[in-house]
Amino acid sequence: MAPLKSVSGIVVSTFEWIIALLLGAVGLSALARRIKVPYPTFLAIGGALIAFVPSSPTWTLEPDLALALFVAPVLLDAAFDTSLRDLRNNWVPVSTLVVAAVGLTTVGVAYVAHRLMPDMPWAAAIALGAIVAPPDAAAAVAILSQVKLPHRMVKVLEGESLLNDATSLLIYRIAVGAVVMQHLKWSEVAPTIALALVGSVLAGLLAGRIIPLFLQRVKEAPSAIILQFATTFMVWIAAEHLGLSGILTIVVYAITMARTAGAHMPARLRVPSYAVWETMVFVLNVLAFMLIGMQMRPIWTRLDADVRWEYCVAAAWILLTVVLVRLLWVTFYRTTLRALIAHGLYHPKDPKQVASPKGGLIISWCGMRGLVTLATAFALPENFPYRDFIVFIAFAVVLGSLVIQGLTLRPLILAFGLTDDDPVGTEVARGRTVAYRAALDAIESDPSEEAEILRLEYRAILMQADHDPNGGIANGELPADPLRRRAIEAARKSIFELRATEVIGDDAFHRLEEELDRAELSAGG
Repeated sequence: MAPLKSVSGIVVSTFEWIIALLLGAVGLSALARRIKVPYPTFLAIGGALIAFVPSSPTWTLEPDLALALFVAPVLLDAAFDTSLRDLRNNWVPVSTLVVAAVGLTTVGVAYVAHRLMPDMPWAAAIALGAIVAPPDAAAAVAILSQVKLPHRMVKVLEGESLLNDATSLLIYRIAVGAVVMQHLKWSEVAPTIALALVGSVLAGLLAGRIIPLFLQRVKEAPSAIILQFATTFMVWIAAEHLGLSGILTIVVYAITMARTAGAHMPARLRVPSYAVWETMVFVLNVLAFMLIGMQMRPIWTRLDADVRWEYCVAAAWILLTVVLVRLLWVTFYRTTLRALIAHGLYHPKDPKQVASPKGGLIISWCGMRGLVTLATAFALPENFPYRDFIVFIAFAVVLGSLVIQGLTLRPLILAFGLTDDDPVGTEVARGRTVAYRAALDAIESDPSEEAEILRLEYRAILMQADHDPNGGIANGELPADPLRRRAIEAARKSIFELRATEVIGDDAFHRLEEELDRAELSAGG
C-alpha cells in the first residue's frame, strides 16, 4: 500500500497546486482589472515568483506539444473574430509590421545575441530572434478595451498579432531545422516554403468548408464544444504532418468557418461556446506562464553567480533591442509614407492611414510579448544549443515588456488624448435599423395580438436606435413563441447580408449577433 499512498500523495499535491494556481490567476486577473493593467502582466510576475518558490512543482511539457496546446486554440479564437474587411483596408501597415518588423527584430536580436555569446551558432541566435519577435495582442487589447483608441489603430494591432506569428514561426522552423540538419541551403528550402504557404491556405479553406458541415449536425452544447476543440487540434496536427504551416492553416480555417458556420449555429450553442473558448484562452495563458516559471527555476539553480549576471545583462540588451527595433521601424514607415504622399507617389484612400506621431508611438509601445513567445521557447528540442539561455531570454523579454510597457501603456494613451469617433457604434446603429425592419416585415401580415405586441417592441427598438447609436437592445421579456423566432431569423439573415456586402464590419456584426442571440434564447431558441 505504501506505493499507492506515495502515488496518491503526488496526485493530490499536483491537484492542489492546480487549484491554487487557477485561484491565484483569477485573483491576479481581478486585481489587474481593478487597477486597469493587462492581466498577462500579473501572470508573468506570478510565473517569475513561482521560479523562486522552493516547494513549487517542476512540471514539464513535451516540446512538440507546446505549440499545438497553447497556440492552436488561442489563434483560432482570435482569427474567428477577425474582420477581412478591416484586414484588407489596413493591409499596408499590417503587412509591414508582419513582415518587416518581425524580420528586422529577428535579425537585430540574433546580432545582439551573437555578440553577447560569440560561441552561439547563428542558427540558434536567429531562432531566439524569431521567438521574441512577434508581439502578442492579448495584453495590448486588454488595455485598448479600457480606453477609446482610434478604431483603425486597434484593427492594425489585431491584424498584426494574428499574422506575425506565422512569419516568426516560419523563421523559427528554418533556424531550428538548420541546427538539427547542420547545413541548410536556401535553394533547398525555398520551394518547400512556397509550397507550404500555398498549401496551408488551401488546406485552411478546405477545412473551413468541410468541417462545419459535420459540426452543425451536433445539437448538444457539451458535445459541440468538445468537437470544436478536437477539430482545432486535428487541423493543426494534420497541417504539421503534411509539412504545412499550422498557424497559417488555423488562421485561414477560422476565418473561413466564421463566414459560414454562424448562420447554421443556434444561439443556445453559440453563447456557451463563446464563454468556454474565452475561459480556455485564459486558462492556457495561466498554464503557459506558470510552466515557463517552473522551467526557470532549474535553469537559475544550474547557473553560478557570474553566469546569472551575464544572462540578466543579455536579457536587458535584447529587451532593449526588441523595443527599439519596433520603434525605429514604425518611425521609418510613417516618415516614408508621408514623403511618398507629399510627392504624389502614393494616394491612400483614407488620409488617416498614416498614423500621427502620437499614434505611431502608441503602436510602437504595443509590442508586448506573450503566449506565442513562451510556447515557441517551450517547443525547442531538449538538446538544442543554448536552450537554457534562449528560454531564460524569452521569459525575461515577456516579463520585461509586459511590466514596462503593460503598466505604462494606458497612462501614455490617456496623456496623448487620442480619441475614437466610434465607427463600430455607427455601424451597429445602421445594422440594427436594417435588422429590426426586416423583423417587422416578417410579422407585418400577422393579425394576432401577440404580433402587434412584438411589432410595438420592435418599433420602440427602432426609435431608440435612431436616437442612441448604442441603444435599442431587445429586452427579451416577452413570452417565447414561434412568431418571435421567425422575426429573429429574418433579422439574423439581414445582418449576414450586411456583413457579406461589407456595409458593416465584423465588430458590428458580432455585437448585433449577440443582441439577437439573447432575443433568440428568450424565445426558446
